[in-house]
Amino acid sequence: MAGQPKSFFLSPELHDYLIDSGSPIDEVSKWLIDQTATQVPELTRMQISPEQGSFMTLMTRALMVNKAIEIGTFTGYSSLCIARGLGPKGSLLCCDVSAEWTDIAKVAWARGGVAEKISLVLAPAIETLRGLPLIEEFDLAFIDADKESYENYYEEILLRLRPNGVIFVDNTLWSGAVLDPSNDEADTVALRAFNKKLASDNRVDVTLLTIGDGLTMARKRE
Repeated sequence: MAGQPKSFFLSPELHDYLIDSGSPIDEVSKWLIDQTATQVPELTRMQISPEQGSFMTLMTRALMVNKAIEIGTFTGYSSLCIARGLGPKGSLLCCDVSAEWTDIAKVAWARGGVAEKISLVLAPAIETLRGLPLIEEFDLAFIDADKESYENYYEEILLRLRPNGVIFVDNTLWSGAVLDPSNDEADTVALRAFNKKLASDNRVDVTLLTIGDGLTMARKRE
C-alpha cells in the first residue's frame, strides 16, 4: 500500500519496516494513496511518502500551528496531514493549478473531516502569494511544486512567516541528482542553487532531513 520508497537510499523492505514502526496509516490516507495510484498512476511519485505525512502532522501539532500555507497540493495527501495537525481554529491555504488533481483532494479532506479548515486557490501560486497581505501571519509553510520557482516561493513566504515559523521544502535531495555533476537538467540545477542559497541565508536556521526525497526545514529567526 505504501508503494516504492521515495527515499532512494532505502530498500523496499526497510521502508516497510520504517512505516510499520510509526503511527499506523489511517483508512482515509490509505484510500487517498490508492486513489492517486489508480487515477494518476504516472504521477504517484508526486505524492509525499507516508512517513513524511506522519512527520508533517506531528510537526504541525508540536509547533502548535494555527495558520499554514501549502504550495503544490496535487491530490491532497500533504494538506490532509497538515490540516489534521492544526488546532480547532486552525486554517490551511492550498495553492495549486489543477482542478483535476485537487478534486481528489477535496474528497479526501471531506472524508478526513478537515475540509472546513482548508481553503483552495486555483491559480499560479506566485500570483496568489504576491496577492497576500505583507504581514507575518503564517506559522508553517510547505513548498512542493515546480522546482525552478522554489526560490521565488520561498522569498514570498518568508516575508509572510512569523518569527520562529517554519518552512518545509520537498524533494531537496532529488534522488541524489543534486550531487551528479553531469546532471544539468533545469530542475536539478534549480534545486542545487536553492539548497546553496538556504545554507547561507542568515535569516533562517536550516537542516536538510533525509525523509522521503529530501525535506528541508527552515526556521525564521527572530
